[in-house]
Amino acid sequence: MQIVPVLPSQNIDRDVAWYKDHVGFELVHKDSMYAVLKRDKLYMHLQWHADTDDDPFLGGSVIKIFVKSIKPFFEEFVKRGTVNQDKLRLKTDWNTNDFGFYDLNKNAIFFVEDVA
Repeated sequence: MQIVPVLPSQNIDRDVAWYKDHVGFELVHKDSMYAVLKRDKLYMHLQWHADTDDDPFLGGSVIKIFVKSIKPFFEEFVKRGTVNQDKLRLKTDWNTNDFGFYDLNKNAIFFVEDVA
C-alpha cells in the first residue's frame, strides 16, 4: 500500500520547477492541468485549480513524509535553500525529529523521523 498526495497548484510549470529545485522531485508526467512527480519511491501529484467559486484553490494542505533518518534530508534542504538551519526540531514531546516548509501554494510539507 502507499499514499499519493494530490496538492493544489496555481501554476503547474512553476511548481514542478520548485519541487525539482527545492525538494529533489523529478518529473514523471505533466500537462497543463496535472503533474506527477517522483523521488525514490515517493510520488506526489499536483493539480491545477482556477481559484474560482466553481474550482476553488484552497491551499493549506499538509503532508508528512516519514523517513528512517532525517538528518540527510535536512542537510540537503538547507543546502538547496528550502529551509533554514534553525528549523530542525529534535526529540519533540511526541517522540519525533522533524522539520517542515511551505511550497509556493502554502501547502505544508513535513519530514518526520520517529525516535521512540
